[in-house]
Amino acid sequence: MCSPLAERIYAAVRCIPRGKVATYSQIAALAGNRNLRRYVGNTLHKNPDNGFTPCHRVVNAKGFCSGSFAFGGPLVQQQKLEAEGVRFMQGHVDMERFCITEDDFEVMRLDLDDAWTLYCRLLIIGKRQKD
Repeated sequence: MCSPLAERIYAAVRCIPRGKVATYSQIAALAGNRNLRRYVGNTLHKNPDNGFTPCHRVVNAKGFCSGSFAFGGPLVQQQKLEAEGVRFMQGHVDMERFCITEDDFEVMRLDLDDAWTLYCRLLIIGKRQKD
């Protein structure tokens, strides 16, 4: 099982709309601390379920994809994003068109807060059932 912070990071990534990307800093901010962008990267590298948590939608602040170690090869992340309609310019995501907007961020924050509340309630219920 992941730490609560890692779970929140994965939940934030699941809020990124298909056809959009978010930066490590944006995911860190959604998780509670914008300065944790490196922690976000490390956490996403350990993602236990790529089919459920679309980590390929997270790029660096300039729109560049992860290094060759991620996703099975240097072009896999780009291919996954292009399959969702994200376009690249000179090797990086066109951030003006495809990065989440402030409105997207706010919707994601509200969705994440709702999802996190539900997650915490389920944890409490699970603990009560064990006791």
